[in-house]
Amino acid sequence: MRYFVILGIVAFLSGCTADSYQLLRTGNVSIKLEPSKSVYISISRDGRYGQINYQGSGANASQIILMAFSKNSNSAETARQYQSFDNALTYAKENNYGYLVFPTILEWEDRATVWSGIPDKASIKIAIINVESGKTMDSAIIKGKSGIATLGGDHPQDLLVKPVAEYVNELY
Repeated sequence: MRYFVILGIVAFLSGCTADSYQLLRTGNVSIKLEPSKSVYISISRDGRYGQINYQGSGANASQIILMAFSKNSNSAETARQYQSFDNALTYAKENNYGYLVFPTILEWEDRATVWSGIPDKASIKIAIINVESGKTMDSAIIKGKSGIATLGGDHPQDLLVKPVAEYVNELY
């Protein structure tokens, strides 16, 4: 009996440590991007939760997206600061990029999960724009949520690395 109780506790705690991810594609699932076309990745406005502004979260999200595109595209670059969609598209056109990646942070919660039991959360929308036509080719919402029993030190951006890479790999 004692064995089953210990086994049950271990199974429960294992489930609490696992991060969860969700990828919701809202665009054309069959598109394939050309690796030879350069990619311009804009920077989202920083994430907010209530009155808390997570400074630098927009740049962090764009760096994660850059890492994923750099593995698939011959040329990928991020903006230096936030730009509106129109400004980012104009910049991409003027600099002969093939694709504009326009991320938007939808949710960003960096919690003290170890002692509060409240998980970190991050959600971003990524739109892929054909620079020449200005049309959206594909878009996705990527969500991540940390497990309850973590060892600490995790941040919302850590929840995005794997699902963003999977999404970008599907595009090529």
